[in-house]
Amino acid sequence: MMNNIFTKEFWAEKDVELYIGKLLRYGVLLSCAITLVGGALYIYQHQGIVPDYSPIPSGEEFTGVAAYLRELTTIWPRVLQLDGAAIIQLGVIVLIATPVVRVAFSAIAFLIEKDYLYVVITLIVLAIILLNMVFGFH
Repeated sequence: MMNNIFTKEFWAEKDVELYIGKLLRYGVLLSCAITLVGGALYIYQHQGIVPDYSPIPSGEEFTGVAAYLRELTTIWPRVLQLDGAAIIQLGVIVLIATPVVRVAFSAIAFLIEKDYLYVVITLIVLAIILLNMVFGFH
């Protein structure tokens, strides 16, 4: 069955929308699992630390998360070190990537079905999403 996955007949027998639904469902569930593991590790690693919720003094800027949590290239090494905050960020990245993977999967499905108009439209949407992720304004 797996040897004919790239044939139109395989996709005609299968409901592509079911696969897309499963892709989205499993992506969200994976994201939740990663985030829960990261959250548990973060709580364990930061026992007894009381967060400072005092107002930001006038003239100072809100800094947000640590710099290493802002890029995948710096998040991944910390995930391998079991840094709870980095694992939480990885869960967020998986959540953001899920619909992007769905669009790419749709383009492949349309290509296999030889529905070239939808392939072009889907690839345009994918390009817009990826360009905004890479070159988006801060």
